[in-house]
Amino acid sequence: MPHGDADQGIRTPRSTFYDQGRFGRLFPALPAFAADTPTVRAQLVELGKPGGIMDAGETSTDPVALIVDATLSADNPDNPRLTAGMTFLGQFLDHDMTFDPTSSLARAQDPESIRNFRIPALDLDSVYGGGPGVSPHLYDQSVDHGRTTMLVEPIPKSDKHCVDKKVRYDVPRNAQSTALIGDPRNDENLIVDQLHLSFLTFHNRVVADVRDDLGPLATPGELFAEAQRIVRWHYQWLILHQFLPLTCGDDLVADILANGRKFYDWHNSPYIPVEFSVAAYRFGHSQVRPSYRANFGTSASDPSKQFFARIFVHTASGSDPDDLRGGCRAPRRFIDWQTFFDFGDGRVRRNKLIDTTLSTAMFHLLGQPSDEPDSLAIRNLIRALTMEVPSGQRVAAAMQETPLSATDLADLEPLGLHKRTPLWFYVLREAAVQAGGQHLGAVGGRIVAEVFHGLIDGDPSSYLSQDPDWTPTYGTADTFGITDLLKAAGVVGSLA
Repeated sequence: MPHGDADQGIRTPRSTFYDQGRFGRLFPALPAFAADTPTVRAQLVELGKPGGIMDAGETSTDPVALIVDATLSADNPDNPRLTAGMTFLGQFLDHDMTFDPTSSLARAQDPESIRNFRIPALDLDSVYGGGPGVSPHLYDQSVDHGRTTMLVEPIPKSDKHCVDKKVRYDVPRNAQSTALIGDPRNDENLIVDQLHLSFLTFHNRVVADVRDDLGPLATPGELFAEAQRIVRWHYQWLILHQFLPLTCGDDLVADILANGRKFYDWHNSPYIPVEFSVAAYRFGHSQVRPSYRANFGTSASDPSKQFFARIFVHTASGSDPDDLRGGCRAPRRFIDWQTFFDFGDGRVRRNKLIDTTLSTAMFHLLGQPSDEPDSLAIRNLIRALTMEVPSGQRVAAAMQETPLSATDLADLEPLGLHKRTPLWFYVLREAAVQAGGQHLGAVGGRIVAEVFHGLIDGDPSSYLSQDPDWTPTYGTADTFGITDLLKAAGVVGSLA
């Protein structure tokens, strides 16, 4: 499969056949979009600064108004194609593929030398850890279960916080409220934390069903292995048949499934391309809303009795802060999924369009080192520079796609970045120009879809490798999506 032509840049071509667990390049012949100089860094800081052209500029601090007031929500326009939860499903998927605690914004990085501490496969190791033997703290150790089920814990019940009186659950935590889960990043915010919980309880549901199928003679090891396989295969199906078509475009994903990939390939085992991890797959940062309705509280119809909160607030604190940060357990800290995914009841909220504006909250991140910027936009742009990611225009040409026009990028001309545009910004602008922000464009969509498809196709235990004609057993009519998973997991409340 082609990986770009050497005559399109000055970089000496390097092998794209990487060892498992490494980062690499889709287009090793292409040079970085710019040299790492003080001038270029200043340009990127100007582009990604708070109050700059990428900042949506919300001025309200009222979490309800930011959603229901049309004059305020216009800063972050609705995406009719994607619901609010897709942002956090995308974050969950990212944590299942990559974990790089070593890279720096201060110096150039060779992706071939950076170890990915997450196996580059969509196998839910962020949930299962090393399995019951290696990660026993993740599993229920009661005699009856034999460590085949995942450990979950009830949230303290309070009728004044829950309209349907349903018992809610949380991921397990230690005495300091640190989540005991396979990837601590899944406790960064309440929504992805509760999504992680949903995978735990979905596994537990599958264990119960498999126990009935296999009978009393099945060993705990056999029971766990079969349940894990079923969960993984449904997860992979969901990615290929729901998440990717919605985020990358139906026609593009159908073409990859029917005709194969054009650019993403490997020799020994799949790797994570920096064009994907540092640029294209960061499109989700543009989709984050400044606030969300976490749950319906004590009323399915009265917003004043529901739990709305901003994604995070620097001044919030305590065991039940007035934002949606993770690391906490309290009676109201749970998710009613009807807000985030479409169950057909008219309660769902939409995602934000994919474009080059980010919520103002993304320019003031929590918990960043004092010597690094707390603007997510600046961090993304500088990381692309240190990782020597090529420009969007060069990647488009290497993929034989027509690059965006000068008019499409005219707002970058004062910064000198309209002809050599950082790939992350390019992918966001491409989505806005080519798809009205409803899904990724030609370059971004193909990078994302090919990598996801390749990671599943290259996994010898995946359903594509073992049984490509397999269809889901949960869901209906051989279909399975995120709402089916949540219902099977038992985490969807019944609201009047």
